[in-house]
Order: sequence, then structure tokens, then C-alpha cells
Amino acid sequence: MIGRLWHLIADNASLKIAALVIAILMWYGVAHDPVAEITLRAPIEFSHPPKDLEYNSDVMPQAQIRLRGPARVLRELQPESIRAVIDLQGATPGERTYDITPEQIQVPHQVEVMQVTPGRLHMIFDTRMSRQVPVKPRVVGTPAPGYRIVSAIAEPATLTISGPSRHVKSVESAITDAVDATGVAGHASYQTMAYVPDPLVHVSGTAPIRVIVNTQPSSSKAGVP
Repeated sequence: MIGRLWHLIADNASLKIAALVIAILMWYGVAHDPVAEITLRAPIEFSHPPKDLEYNSDVMPQAQIRLRGPARVLRELQPESIRAVIDLQGATPGERTYDITPEQIQVPHQVEVMQVTPGRLHMIFDTRMSRQVPVKPRVVGTPAPGYRIVSAIAEPATLTISGPSRHVKSVESAITDAVDATGVAGHASYQTMAYVPDPLVHVSGTAPIRVIVNTQPSSSKAGVP
């Protein structure tokens, strides 16, 4: 038994001694690493977001976090390794305030959270809503001399938008990027995109919009060739 134990110790002895020396040096380095503090900003993440609820703000909330730990560890700290997490499970439409405590901050080993600012986050939730709105072409420029614009048609004529219900209900139309009708005599077709000015309202799909601009001689009446 003793012989077997000695064999295990003696086997690859040089490698084992080297590993022991490295471990001692690492321990010595950590033990003698001065303690430091730094402050970082981290986006606040939401876990378990309820289905069909929207956060009624276009600003991504952030937390300022003061950290303490070995200087070497803090120097090598990557911002993405710091996470501030709020659990939204059970949230309902309306206002709600959440505490942000050091326990909610996920940090690497050996790092301690000293302070979180703000300590509370006030949020407003709204139900998610989708509906169709008309597409309004935006035409700029001056047609050919002697011509005037009589119509601008968008294809498709409607788009689906979604977002917090209060914001979606206030949208009257989606607007195309400007198309330049300078020098047009007769008809012209443009391919462009449409958007909604409200940043909390999203336009579904990424298909382009076709805008058809029709002009007629200024002496003609609208609708008469």
C-alpha cells in the first residue's frame, strides 16, 4: 500500500512540482493584489417579460454600479460581464416600481457590488397592440415645367404596425421616405421604405414600398388625360 502511494507521488513528479509552484505563485499574486474600486454603467436586463406587454419608454434603462475587488481582476473586467437583472414575472398593465439591489447584479467571482444607482426603477407597462394604417407617400421636388402632381399612390396602401396600445392608437399613418419628383412629366415609380415617427411603434415586415407619382400638364384638370 505504501509502495503504491509512493508510486503515485513519484509518477510525473516534475510536472506535479511545477503545478504546485504555479498554484503557489498564483495564490501569492492574488493575496498581494491591492484592492480597488471602479464604477461601470450596465444596461438593465428584464427576465420573464410577460407576454403581450410592452415597456412604455424608448430609453433603455441603465444602472451605475460601483464595484470593489482585486485591482488585477477589475482591470481585466469586461463591461458585458456585468449584468443588472429585474424579474418582470407577474407584471400587469400600469405603473410599477422595482428595487435594484446589489443582489440583482451579476458580477464575476472576487468582485463585490458596493452601490447601485438608481436604487429603484419606475416603469409603465402597456398592452401590445397591432393594427393596419394607411401609407402616406412623401413627395418632394418640382415636376417638369408645365406639369403638376395630381396623385401619389403607395403600393401596398397599408402596413401593419405594433407596439404599446396607447402609442399605436395615436398613429394616423406610416410615412414613406421622401421621393424626388423633380423633372417628372407623366408618370414615375420609386422604390422606398416607410416608417412611423414614434420610436415605440414598429412597422412589421421589411418589404419596400412602391410610390407612383402621376403628373399632368398644368392646363389639364385632375382626372382628365
